[in-house]
Amino acid sequence: MADIRPFRGIRYDTRKFGADLSAQIAPPYDVLTAADKTALLARSDRNIVAVDLPHVPPKTAGPDAVYAEAAERLSAWRADGTLCTETAPAVYRYHQTFTHAGRTFTRRMLAVRLRLERYGEGSIFPHEQTFPGPRADRLKLMQTTRCNLSPVFAMYTDPQGKVAAAWGDSAGEPDATGTIDGVTNEFWAVTDSAILAKVTAAVADRNIYIADGHHRYETSLAYRDWLIETSGPIPADHPVNFLLVVLCAMEDAGLLVLPTHRVVELPSAFDAADFLARVGEYFAVSHVEDADADRLAESLETKTAGTLGLYLHNPKGFHLLEPRRPDVLETLAPQRKPAWRKLAVAALHRCLIEEILEPHHLGGGPAEIRYVKDARVAVEAAAGPGGGAAFLLPPIELAEMRAVCEAGEVTPQKSTYFFPKMATGLVVNPLDD
Repeated sequence: MADIRPFRGIRYDTRKFGADLSAQIAPPYDVLTAADKTALLARSDRNIVAVDLPHVPPKTAGPDAVYAEAAERLSAWRADGTLCTETAPAVYRYHQTFTHAGRTFTRRMLAVRLRLERYGEGSIFPHEQTFPGPRADRLKLMQTTRCNLSPVFAMYTDPQGKVAAAWGDSAGEPDATGTIDGVTNEFWAVTDSAILAKVTAAVADRNIYIADGHHRYETSLAYRDWLIETSGPIPADHPVNFLLVVLCAMEDAGLLVLPTHRVVELPSAFDAADFLARVGEYFAVSHVEDADADRLAESLETKTAGTLGLYLHNPKGFHLLEPRRPDVLETLAPQRKPAWRKLAVAALHRCLIEEILEPHHLGGGPAEIRYVKDARVAVEAAAGPGGGAAFLLPPIELAEMRAVCEAGEVTPQKSTYFFPKMATGLVVNPLDD
């Protein structure tokens, strides 16, 4: 069962800044560059990025001094009234309104404390592979600030809409708003005990599937272990046994999962005919006349499950790769669960890259892969100097992701792109209160 709790969050004082916090909030730390950080701080020296991103890029741990400075800044902001602590435990309603492909969506979510569990021991499931470097960065920051600064994004199933019904119909005027990259964020603190009881009960019997923030989740486990090791046993309801999570129903109309395409650099002597012949053992290969990147990528959603798009620079052309059998990886990855083997992204990595490109066309070495969210940009990159291949992927369906999670598998790196990203800075979760 999912154990979620209200908590006394740390928030920007809207009496000081006003309800519009556009200058104070930021995108998640892991999508920001040094230039992005500078631009955010130019809007306000009290932007949350000054605390949440002390080391750039956050792919490895930085020097101790930058984390100590972040903690000092957070303490100063709490002392001078920049940040204040909620007077009563709350569950937070969080809405994001945005436009994608010419349509307007609103994603409806809630921010809570969620009890930590180790994967495989309860009702919380990861879906994506993680790496040690980003965890080391986040652990240092958590050890100095003793807070969850940015939330994990996770999902639950609610086909009957019980959680939405527990909230009631009207949210009223939001306590805080903020616009980032064209996305409108609205935030409400709900302290009514009757509503909190209904909401927590409605979520309690559900599995939780991590969408974004796997490194943050695993860092919270590591932080708890570190605290126990250094300070001794902790009570069952101590805040360190929980972390800040934003939850969204899988059935929510605003929950969009977009693909991340792959671009692979190819040698000048690349033999396209040999490559396509080898691919043809696993996929039916068809040349697509008069295609462009966007149309080909969009068409993948209506093709046979597991179908991929391919652009080759030399000879230039678009191709459609449709699996010759439903379980195209049955013989190449028999140790993996069927739910994993049926993913288009799994077939791309295990078959096209590992089985064909690397041993036969890249001299046995690893492929240099670029991860690109826009299909047109991916094709332009493959068509650039040096030339290469752009592999276009369909989005993973939530049912597919759920099946992979429950089978105990994880998808390849950057298999999902949940759009839009959540804002950081709307609420901070203290781990010592």
